Amino acid sequence: MRRAVKQMLANNKKSTFTLQLTAMVDMFTILIVFLLKSFSSSAVTITPHKGLQLPQSSSYVEPIEALKLIVALDGIYVDDKKVVDFNHGKIGADQVEPNDPDFLKGLYDELDKQAKKSRDIASANEDVKFDGKIVMQADSRLDYRVIKKVMYTASLAGFADLKLATLAFE
Repeated sequence: MRRAVKQMLANNKKSTFTLQLTAMVDMFTILIVFLLKSFSSSAVTITPHKGLQLPQSSSYVEPIEALKLIVALDGIYVDDKKVVDFNHGKIGADQVEPNDPDFLKGLYDELDKQAKKSRDIASANEDVKFDGKIVMQADSRLDYRVIKKVMYTASLAGFADLKLATLAFE
């Protein structure tokens, strides 16, 4: 028994160990490809307005680069500029056009100005075109009639392609 152990120790000292890296490199390559494919990153970031409760959705679509429209309980914002005042989610009578109760004059004026600016850029640069896209963040506590008025006014200003920002849940 003792002799067998001495012979085994002697044989181990003589042998050389070679490291097989091919399998390990293949494994790391597959792991990196998997992690890169599963990591989704987008250049577009949407940060909710202060105090805004976005609705939840089980659908998930990559966000797009578009004009930012926020409909909060205190008013309507276009690119972080307040254009219409609300009183706890209610539209004041002075904000609505008398002939068309669904038309919001302040919102239309600002969206029309943004559309003209985008069209001017598109006419100067042929790579850019005005497509009338809006990403709307609307508070889930608002009445649907308010959201409907905002969508109606936005479509009259040339922004018919409206995307609603939501919180995704699983």
